[in-house]
Amino acid sequence: MSYLNFDKKLLVNLDRSLGKEMIRTNRSGAYNSTTLVDCNTRKYHGQLVLPLPELSDDNYVLLSSFDETVIQHGAEFNLGIHKYGDHNFSPNGHKYIREFDCEVISKTVYRVGGVILQKERMLVSFEPRVLIRYTLLEAHSATTLRFRPFLAFRSVNELTQENSRAVADMREEINGGSCQMYPEFPRLYMQFSKKCTYVHNPLWYKGIEYQKEQERGFAYKEDNLVPGYFELPMKKGESVIFSAGITATNVRNLKAVWDKELSRRNARTDMYATLCNSAAQFYKRIEDKDKCYLLAGFPWFSHPMAREEFFSVPACTLGIGRSDYWDLIMDKTAIPEVKAFICGETKNLVLGGLDEPDALLWFVRAIQSFGNYTSMEEAAKRYGQIVVDVVDFIRKNKHPRMFLHQNNLVWVDGLNRPATWMSAMENGRPIVPRTGYVVEHNALWYNAMMFAAEMLRLMQKDNAADLMEYQANLTKTSFVQTFWNGFYLDDYVIDSYHDKEVRPNMIWAAALPYSPLDRKQQKAVVDICTKELLTPRGLRTLSPKSGGYRPVYIGGQLERDRNFHNGPVWPWTISAYASAYMRVYKMSGMAFLERALLGFEQEMSELCIGTINELYDGNPPYKGHGGMSYAPSVAAVISMCNKMRGLKEEEQQENA
Repeated sequence: MSYLNFDKKLLVNLDRSLGKEMIRTNRSGAYNSTTLVDCNTRKYHGQLVLPLPELSDDNYVLLSSFDETVIQHGAEFNLGIHKYGDHNFSPNGHKYIREFDCEVISKTVYRVGGVILQKERMLVSFEPRVLIRYTLLEAHSATTLRFRPFLAFRSVNELTQENSRAVADMREEINGGSCQMYPEFPRLYMQFSKKCTYVHNPLWYKGIEYQKEQERGFAYKEDNLVPGYFELPMKKGESVIFSAGITATNVRNLKAVWDKELSRRNARTDMYATLCNSAAQFYKRIEDKDKCYLLAGFPWFSHPMAREEFFSVPACTLGIGRSDYWDLIMDKTAIPEVKAFICGETKNLVLGGLDEPDALLWFVRAIQSFGNYTSMEEAAKRYGQIVVDVVDFIRKNKHPRMFLHQNNLVWVDGLNRPATWMSAMENGRPIVPRTGYVVEHNALWYNAMMFAAEMLRLMQKDNAADLMEYQANLTKTSFVQTFWNGFYLDDYVIDSYHDKEVRPNMIWAAALPYSPLDRKQQKAVVDICTKELLTPRGLRTLSPKSGGYRPVYIGGQLERDRNFHNGPVWPWTISAYASAYMRVYKMSGMAFLERALLGFEQEMSELCIGTINELYDGNPPYKGHGGMSYAPSVAAVISMCNKMRGLKEEEQQENA
């Protein structure tokens, strides 16, 4: 049995199977996503979801579902499933599923009487095209397959209702047909690897419900247009491949394309291999411009964001052996935009959020991680100057939203506009108004200056390095004087107010390679985070001892926003926690961290299988929420695994 395998007992139980999702991407923005039983529970789900930049920055659902029907002796067995009102599911195709496996690609096995049908699917790399291969494993008599395409042709942020604008006409194509519901959209080409028959019978399937949207307090009912159906006969042992894309395909080459794509896939044999697969899903490559970004996640992160990209890119590229994507994302894409930003050229930047106060600090941290994965000499050779330029940009108070004060600490205004990653809003103002001197900003700032000094020294600019270190030491002294309260670190300080809420942001001060804290202070920070914040999914955003603790991410938009950073767990904090824990406890803490990883291994078969969600409830059972696959979460666990492996190897070398 493979690492990600689910049997009939789980799959036929909709209370369990509808909570398990899957997502696969093509590394250029398109994706395929639904539940394990192919019942869409989000408006973001679909067999083919892709960016259409000519329309907007959103992703678009073209092919929502693709229902299969097995026909034998005139009897029809529909394998599809949709949710309608009053908790009514129709048809009930999930009852025919015998197995779902995702070791290499998504594979579902159905049994209908004497018929055993296998369905496999994957996306074509860098092309907006989904391929589904059907194999008739067993059949004792003549068998026909019928396919109904459920069309949406809408943004992932909208819902479709029956309307007179929609065009149901199907144009004949080789082994299939194409349609275009609205003139502003591209045509959707649906073709098979063998000849089929198309029957035109346009119908609106009305009132399809998406229960995840209902839970989130959003509109959740939709109508899908089914223009007709395709039919083709199949024999025992035969396979047929279905293609859906916005260009026609050469149907004779479908098997070759399938085999080529399959050869590029890696098996998910354990947690680490599964996470490496997940990390590669976040690449968004724009081949005609030779650029690549790292998306923050799926399903609603269609635009790259600086903080999330810079935090995640080392682990999601170098950490999984893909230095080629580091070069594409950083050298050819991000660094030119960073250079433009610090030179005041802010127009036409694709990487969003570069003006966020901590974005450039995470950029420097990413370069530092490159040095850890390769060598500091290589980091200085390739990136030393841009690191110094970024630090000087902040030192000279050129940053539009972050200001260096005389105490050498950086200051932000977070009262009216979010200045940190805790960015939820209510009535136009931050719900968690972290403002003034923010603890992780200044920890990152001290680390950035010390790393810049290291780069200057390797660039043989010793005088400049000495000056940088001198100023960094002033920051170190001010940091401790400002944030250390005798027991742990205040979260932010403005004027005479010291926010003493126990939040995970302090952990970076103990985790970064250059820490402004002494060993005793580092241990105190690690210990309070362990005692009050640590869960099997990472660190809580607020201690349960706080009067403002709101651990469950449920309710309408406002209630969820109020809870967002006041108790739920964000897994992206776990890599910093692991780094700090290893610094304090070294090998004696390894068994504890290995147990901490078990919570993430459990997550591989929960919710969106094979990946990690954006956030989780702060109390048991730590239910997942937010983006179904989140790059910083995946990157944090990969980074944690790599650091633990590195510490073990160091220990073995010392004992050899």
